[in-house]
Amino acid sequence: MLVESNFLQKETLAPDFKLINTLDGQMVSLVDEKGAIATVVMFICNHCPFVLHVNDELVRLANDYMKQGVGFIAISSNDVNYVPQDGPEQMKLHAQKQGYPFVYLYDETQEVAKSYDAACTPDFYVFDQNFKSVYHGQLCDSRPSNKIKVTGASIRSVLDALIAKKPIEVVEEPSIGCNIKWK
Repeated sequence: MLVESNFLQKETLAPDFKLINTLDGQMVSLVDEKGAIATVVMFICNHCPFVLHVNDELVRLANDYMKQGVGFIAISSNDVNYVPQDGPEQMKLHAQKQGYPFVYLYDETQEVAKSYDAACTPDFYVFDQNFKSVYHGQLCDSRPSNKIKVTGASIRSVLDALIAKKPIEVVEEPSIGCNIKWK
């Protein structure tokens, strides 16, 4: 089912969490992956065509901005009884194949997705250095069906503004994708 991301009030504090990183089996919290400038939290999964469409850009985006003080966290909250390919072992293989430079966390209870009011995959949140929300919306205008190049323009504009200490002037368009598969 195709859904849009939910609205998030600016300056909302990022909910903390502790989830297992499927890449190394270690528990990871929000603070563990905090960036000095900003932190991007992404709800993604292995199977959604909307996530598959932007995967290469997620890797480019993280590689471009992690060295500039931006932390990146990917979380999968899908019910593996509904979508077995979104389970932790498959997440690890998927992350390795894609070359994810960021942690890929498994939200088995779905409590983290609920605390963020995440609705779809992909769903993007950008928080400042104090974990206050500055952006929640799409990666860019590209969708699997619209033939627009995947650039990450919306998120890149937000991160560029934060790095330059300038006002964020990006219009928040909701992210669109597959609904999170709830238990």
